[in-house]
Amino acid sequence: MFKDKVTVITGGVQGIGKAIAEEFRAQGTSVCIIDKQPNDYFTGDIGDEQTLTAFVGKVIQDFDHVDYFIHNALQVGITAPFYLTKLLLPHFAPGIAVINIFSSRDRMSQPQAESYTAAKGGVLALTHAMVVSPGGEGDGKLYFPRLD
Repeated sequence: MFKDKVTVITGGVQGIGKAIAEEFRAQGTSVCIIDKQPNDYFTGDIGDEQTLTAFVGKVIQDFDHVDYFIHNALQVGITAPFYLTKLLLPHFAPGIAVINIFSSRDRMSQPQAESYTAAKGGVLALTHAMVVSPGGEGDGKLYFPRLD
């Protein structure tokens, strides 16, 4: 079932991301990690647009498509998951699974964590919008409006 599948994971070097990457590898998928920490696929900051463009270029050159996209990097705002998804969108395989992992801090704030709380709420809103925004014809496909 997972043979010849390609999984992209942000923040896949430690914690939840590492566990996810290990399980996908164990199931036989090719795993493409982007993380600020050194790893065997691509090291870089997903908050940087040029880094994301280079990462997507490598993924597509190496594999031509993406079957699973797991956005796990938690210490980023809303722009990185939006932009990376938009870059990968033309290369999503039919039946793509997109998973955005985010913190419950969007509903349970802590002192001095305003930016983090807002970003997590943004990821939740982005995920909801991706689900309910059909490709213009009510087809339920992943859709993103133009950025310009």
